[in-house]
Amino acid sequence: MKGLNPADFVKGLAGIMTGKPMKLPDSLKDNPVLRLLFSRRSIRKFKEREIPDGIFDVILEAGRLAPSTVNLQTWTFGVFDRKQWKETFNQMIPFKGVRAVVVMADIHRDYTVLADFPRKPLVEYTLSTVNASIASFAMNMAAESLGIGSVMLSETGKSGFYDAVYLKDKMKLPGGVFPLMTIVFGYPAEKAMAMPPRLPLSEISFRKGTYKAPDPKVMDAWLKQMMAGYRAMFVIQSFKDKLNHYLAKVDEAEKGLRKTVFHVKESFRKKIR
Repeated sequence: MKGLNPADFVKGLAGIMTGKPMKLPDSLKDNPVLRLLFSRRSIRKFKEREIPDGIFDVILEAGRLAPSTVNLQTWTFGVFDRKQWKETFNQMIPFKGVRAVVVMADIHRDYTVLADFPRKPLVEYTLSTVNASIASFAMNMAAESLGIGSVMLSETGKSGFYDAVYLKDKMKLPGGVFPLMTIVFGYPAEKAMAMPPRLPLSEISFRKGTYKAPDPKVMDAWLKQMMAGYRAMFVIQSFKDKLNHYLAKVDEAEKGLRKTVFHVKESFRKKIR
């Protein structure tokens, strides 16, 4: 990966600062749900202000009511305040958040009543991960509607699937429960950042039934914007440094995921008895 020259940095940063969601039609511009979806940003600096239990329960309820495949509800939420997080992980909640939820894909619970359901590890993992991810987003948006900021973490502070084995050990998770991410919550202590670089709809969609190959120019422009934005946010560390940090954990994460996903031998039954 080549570094940014000054011209690319300025161009990339300009692209970020001018990037905006699509303009809503006049008939939809006052739609509160769309406005919420278009304005939500990850927050990484929170106030000391506590989130009342009743308010936080509403956020959790949004996750509980999320849709799932065949209503299997393949998720579990590890719910923490600052004290509970410190006692469990011996550190503070990342970014000084006041509440945290470790979201786990959970097929284990369903097997307590569906013992004859086929044991197919990749299907189990994919199905439960898709459902738990939907629940995660539901909690994010519920928090946003209440003026509470959030950020979803996969690695920071050993908080997600990159450290699945660590989290399984700390929380004593049984087989069939897969840590995915930690959502950190709190009242924002900073204004929402500019919208991170988003690929245009024309790059991520196709309409004629056949996959559309990536446009090298579009992808290159996106990467330069990512690098420019990261340099602007973190003077000491570059985007390349951040990627290398993740790359250093890839092998460990792969081994951990194999261990957690393939926790039982595959089996198959043609019919539920």
